[in-house]
Amino acid sequence: MSDPTSNPPGPGHSTAPSSSDALDVFEASAEHEQVVFCNDPATGLRAVVAIHSTALGPALGGTRFHPYPSTADAVRDVLDLSRGMSYKAALAGLDLGGGKAVIIGDPATLKSEGLLRAYGRFVQSLGGRYYTACDVGTFSADMDHVARECSYVTGRTVAHGGAGDSSVLTAYGVFRGMQAAGEAAWGPGATLEGRRVGVAGVGKVGRHLVGHLLEVGAHVVVTDVWEPALSRIRDEHPAVELVDSTEALVAGQLDVYAPCALGHALTDEVVQTLSASVVCGAANNQLAHPGIEKTLAERGIAYAPDYCVNAGGLIQVADELAGFSFERARQRADGIYETTRRVFELAASDGVPPAVAADRLSERRMHEIGRLRGLWLGA
Repeated sequence: MSDPTSNPPGPGHSTAPSSSDALDVFEASAEHEQVVFCNDPATGLRAVVAIHSTALGPALGGTRFHPYPSTADAVRDVLDLSRGMSYKAALAGLDLGGGKAVIIGDPATLKSEGLLRAYGRFVQSLGGRYYTACDVGTFSADMDHVARECSYVTGRTVAHGGAGDSSVLTAYGVFRGMQAAGEAAWGPGATLEGRRVGVAGVGKVGRHLVGHLLEVGAHVVVTDVWEPALSRIRDEHPAVELVDSTEALVAGQLDVYAPCALGHALTDEVVQTLSASVVCGAANNQLAHPGIEKTLAERGIAYAPDYCVNAGGLIQVADELAGFSFERARQRADGIYETTRRVFELAASDGVPPAVAADRLSERRMHEIGRLRGLWLGA
């Protein structure tokens, strides 16, 4: 657990060695409580579960199914993502720790009921220290398969008593965070009406975000590497403007940039090119390296830390653990607006970038509550 008096790189960017370096798992996971490698040759399962912190409660985080170039790349990703989940849960005020899992492979060809059930058995073996849910490449129906072997699953289908698609409240939380970031950039009472918002990635979350933005009168420009996602948006929202690449989107005139695909979207080149006054999106680990948050601040860009604004999905699946109520979860996700405002207020008062302010708020809660509870050893 981080000392709140220190200032390590926050969860918005990678802390593991770069892909050109040899990976020492113990060195890379020095902040983590536990890293578990799961191998089931019969189904082709190769997975890694990372538990960053259980200082606030059992770790909760989704399962990402992705064709990583190497095991080392998968480990780096799961370490970054699990660390971000600890900060996300702490900032959202949840009594949960941070964990994440990755399954290595192409879900289009490798995913099967047998593989998901084998994965469920591995999660079950952790005895409640880690609860799994959906992420990129996995869906609520997949969690139903996992749950046939495991008691520690959330984000299940409505038919099985679950919360369903967590992207619904993820998008809503990003939208509310964007409204708060807009006020920080343009002044109290400023709205998104008439603003030009660029959304990079219109999959599960980006698609719902586009709907919220259009409802308040924003002019929305989108891009996605997957043509069917663009076609769906075109059919659902004919007023949306489409561009053929993220590079074209970033180079265009924008008021808000919303990265909603995979991480590390905010590189030096992107930040120097951006015309937007606000960056607020759903993607995890948006900062390509430490120092990007300072460059954003120096350019006068209001960056809403990703794990602050994209916590709606976590709030949604966490609510399922107590018997799901969508309305209750939505009200809790609505609090992301106030949390984002607090982050910008602390950033202004402390003279630090918003990413640093968000880290401080999260670390303060993990330290103050965590020292009273110690490690979560299971149900």
